[in-house]
Amino acid sequence: MSRIAHRFATLRQQGRGALIPYVEACDPDYDTALAILRGMPAAGADLIEVGVPFSDPSADGPTIQKAALRGLKGGSSMKRVLEMIAAFRADDDETPIILMGYANPIEAYGPERFCVDAKKAGVDGLIVVDLPPEEADLLGAPAAQAGLDIIRLVAPTTPDERLPVVFSGASGFVYYVSITGVTGTRTASTDELAQALPRLRRATDLPIAIGFGIRTPELAANAVRVADAAVVASALLNTLEGTLDAAGQATSRTVPAVLEQLRALADAVHDVRK
Repeated sequence: MSRIAHRFATLRQQGRGALIPYVEACDPDYDTALAILRGMPAAGADLIEVGVPFSDPSADGPTIQKAALRGLKGGSSMKRVLEMIAAFRADDDETPIILMGYANPIEAYGPERFCVDAKKAGVDGLIVVDLPPEEADLLGAPAAQAGLDIIRLVAPTTPDERLPVVFSGASGFVYYVSITGVTGTRTASTDELAQALPRLRRATDLPIAIGFGIRTPELAANAVRVADAAVVASALLNTLEGTLDAAGQATSRTVPAVLEQLRALADAVHDVRK
């Protein structure tokens, strides 16, 4: 059983949902991002998304775009991202790690080589935002051979008849993009989420995580009342950005502030009993 499947199975037995925080690799530098990543499990993260900085994102709002640019300025490369995951794995062999990014850096690295190296570093799953199911052959075979989960995105506008196509070959969990638009903008209402989840449940047995617009402990708790996990990204990155100095460098407040916010989110999520 993969780390992702094992974690969701354990949480299901415990009757609670998961919190999936996001950290951008090398934002604002390698050491700070690694310190945040290493501190996330103790702060309440059940799974962790690590963003791969990319210069031309299509789904990310201003907050994650700025984080990606800081990450690139901080020395990010695919090789460096995988080094960060491997450093994390030296101390934590249990927390699932999902890389979230775009197809271009993977294609430039070489899909087969990337999947082998990602697995070796300790990656468990991949979310490739701009890789639709019709183009999945880029990663499908090498990811399966390496034992990496391919996590698919589904949106409120995805029609029912397309869901079997989207979920074909998917594993790990499903990422429900709860709004139409980019990350870090508006938030879906509780009623909207409650209406959306049943049709997804009918189409897949995979756990469902809700992301985009989950900014507060209350919203994260609402998400896990109807789904299996809440993903929080822009809110944590906004906190990180607010601690940087005038030159955009980390300060003594950067890591503690992000982890303190994460603890509040985790407390709210873990208080929801299912």
